[in-house]
Amino acid sequence: MAEKRSAPTGQLVAAFAAVYVIWGSTYLAIQFAIKTLPPLLMAGVRFLLAGAVLYLFMRMRGQAAPTARQWRTTAVIGALLVTAGNGGVVMAETSVPSGVVALMVAMVPLWMVLLEWLRPGGVRPTARTALGLVVGFAGIVLLVGPGDLGGGGGVNPAGALMVLCGSLCWAAGSIYARSAALPENGFLATAMEMTCGGTLMLLIGLARGELGAWNPAAVSAESVVGLAYLVVFGSLVGFSAYIWLLGNTTTARVSTYAYVNPVVAVLLGWWLANEPLTPRVLLAAGVIVAAVAVITTGRRPAAETVENDVTPDGSPASERESAAA
Repeated sequence: MAEKRSAPTGQLVAAFAAVYVIWGSTYLAIQFAIKTLPPLLMAGVRFLLAGAVLYLFMRMRGQAAPTARQWRTTAVIGALLVTAGNGGVVMAETSVPSGVVALMVAMVPLWMVLLEWLRPGGVRPTARTALGLVVGFAGIVLLVGPGDLGGGGGVNPAGALMVLCGSLCWAAGSIYARSAALPENGFLATAMEMTCGGTLMLLIGLARGELGAWNPAAVSAESVVGLAYLVVFGSLVGFSAYIWLLGNTTTARVSTYAYVNPVVAVLLGWWLANEPLTPRVLLAAGVIVAAVAVITTGRRPAAETVENDVTPDGSPASERESAAA
């Protein structure tokens, strides 16, 4: 394995801050954006714009044109990761607080472990990972179970189901990507996934009648800023910082974003959107973050990680296991 390049401390701190804060804030940005913008059309525009810009940039940098097979593969992955994964998050946020959604998305490693175990020839989880699975399920039950979260009732069951289904699709797409024909360059592959997934999301939004029910005159500046933030910072700046970190520090350190992002999302939702921050939410957050830490640090050594994927919150890139995330 190639040795990581050394980098100035200031650059490392700035890059970590970008990944921690930007990706943690995308959940709130989504909620602001869909206040007056159609949810799936908004998300489709976001990924199509970000994917097209990144694709053109990489081609101008000399990357070869993808093959037809690579386009087919990235279309499948984009449908699972972007359309289903992020689409589930966006639709859930129409009825579930952004911080709660972030906590549920944080359990994607749980689905990854379970799907890896259940697939033919899959890897059985270690005892430590199995403990993390149990703790994680307990955290989800605590978060979405019956009862009042405080200041707004419990979690909407339909919204919670959307997040869980979206996260499951993300995990399935990541596992499929392990043996898929993808471009070697992670930026190019991610651009193709975002472009394909965003296009499909636009088509589904149109089929749902979102355009006809939308009133352009009612669009708020808050929603426009939210969309712009998601395109520029969530999908481009955050991703670039993530890839830079992978080349300048250890993967273990970079992976800490999985623990920090949901905490940032919960705090921002409470601070800027008046989302409930009750003892129950705080306890569930602690349980889920602990479970994620146990699961991600308890996997078998064969599970090496590389970049090039899209997280369900919508930010491109996350860690993949053997060319998946």
